Order: sequence, then structure tokens, then C-alpha cells
Amino acid sequence: MITVENLSKKFGDLQAVDRISFTVSQGELFGFLGPNGAGKTTTISMVSGLLRPDEGTVRIENYNLWESPRAAKRLLGLVPQDLALYQEFSARENLRFWGGLYGIPRSQLKKNTEELLERVGLADRAREPVSRYSGGMKRRLNLAIGLVHNPKVLLLDEPTVGIDPQARNNILEIIRDIAGQGTTIIFATHHLEEAEKLCDRIAIIDHGRILQTGSLSELAKVVGDRDVVTLRGGFTAEQVRQCLETEPVSFLAVADHSASLNLVQPDYGIAPLVNQLTEAGIELADISIQKPTLENVFLKLTGRELRD
Repeated sequence: MITVENLSKKFGDLQAVDRISFTVSQGELFGFLGPNGAGKTTTISMVSGLLRPDEGTVRIENYNLWESPRAAKRLLGLVPQDLALYQEFSARENLRFWGGLYGIPRSQLKKNTEELLERVGLADRAREPVSRYSGGMKRRLNLAIGLVHNPKVLLLDEPTVGIDPQARNNILEIIRDIAGQGTTIIFATHHLEEAEKLCDRIAIIDHGRILQTGSLSELAKVVGDRDVVTLRGGFTAEQVRQCLETEPVSFLAVADHSASLNLVQPDYGIAPLVNQLTEAGIELADISIQKPTLENVFLKLTGRELRD
């Protein structure tokens, strides 16, 4: 459905996107996971045709985005990170305005509008000016506008940014429902739990490069199948590395005051690990043990937590 090859974009001296390639199948919910500044929005902007790449190609179905832009863009719906709403218009007026730009026949546009207002839970507030809406309501309307022309592909750039957890969960449920009905979705987020809950496959992106792509189970293999031990306390990265350099451990990430690692021998457990650290005078404030998660994968690939 979507094929991206060697896509690059540079702004001055900043290489925002660096020769990334990926494919998204029909009906797949594909996630871009990375911190702010990783290149997610720039990628979405190029895939949507809002921003021309320095090099690389984007194909939507059988259309080259830059050779057949009208045909390709008719298949796309875009929900930008910045709200694309007219504050003085009502929700119904916003949907009819944006839908009219696609040349949807009036009767069909009216039908689409009412169905979407119901779907995103705004039917009872459809006549009010958007300026009176809460942040969550505006986000739901922003999503509805991206769907008003029944696109085959939906591009979502941080669609839950700046809203409370309840409003976020509401939007995620709507997105899950849309994907379940066969819409192909590219979903950009910096929230680990959103990617884990929603996405069929995830591309971890940082500094403009895709570091790893796969399903949750495939990405977990980056870390391995052993439990992850996380240490926190009053130590430096160098201290903990030196202390454990001869021990049967494999570091996922290490920094001042925190370290994540695997225990690589079945007979080497938490007790000998703690003894080794204590004898070296390392102060521990907390130790946690968990199964490998997407956060551990990100740590392994980048050496830092996603929220850094």
C-alpha cells in the first residue's frame, strides 16, 4: 500500500531524515516511535506530500507521490500535530468545509459528517463553536476531519499530544476501530504505551534514522528473552561498569545513577549481583526486575530512555 525508499531531508546543517525506507501493507497499523526531534513529523510531512524530500520516493498504491500527486493524495487522510481547525466554526461546519475541498458530493458529505460526529462523540455538541471545546474534543474533531473523505490511508502525527489520559484513551479506541475496518494507518508517537497497545509493527526512529522495525515480539528479540534488571542509586556509569565487568551480565544501557542489564547465566541471580555491588561500595536506591519491554528495546538501541 505504501512504499518509501531512501527518503532524506536536510534543513541547513541538520539532517532531519536520513535515507529511511519502509513499507506498510494494506490495513496495517504501522507506528513511528521516537522522541521529539527524531524525524517523525518530517517523515509524515514528506509521505503526505506537504514537504518535498531532498531524495527518495514515496508510492501510495500504484502512484508515485511526486509524479501523480493528485491521485496519490486523494487516497490520503492527514491528522497533523498542530490542530487544523477553524475556531469560529462549529464541528459540523469544519467537517463540511474540509470535506468540500475534496469535491465530495453534498449528499455524501452530509452523510459522512453526521456519521463522523457520532463516531468521535461530538454529535451532541456539533453546533457549538470549536473555541468552546476542550483539548480532547478538538483532538477528536481533528481526527474526524482527516477521515471525512474516507481515505484508504490515514497519517497520524502525535494525535493525542497535550490531552489528559481519559481523552487519550478515547482517541486510541477510535483509531483502533478505524484500523479494524481496514484503513491503513501510519501512527507517529513518542508514547511507548501507545505504540505497544495499537501498532501491528513499529519502527523505532532516532536522529532521522530507523534503528529497528518489527512487531513487538520481533523487537523484543533485540533485548533477548531474559528478565531485565534495572538498578538506580548513587553511582556513576563508570563505577557500575567497572564493578560488573567480570560478572555474567550484559548491559542494555548504563548512565550515572541508573543501569539496565540482563543476567546471562541461569545460576547467577539477584543475590550475587547485589553482593558484588555492595562490596564495591555502590549505593543502591532501587532494583526492579521485569520482562523485556519496548522501553528496554529503545534503551538497547539508543542508550537512553525515550523520555530523555
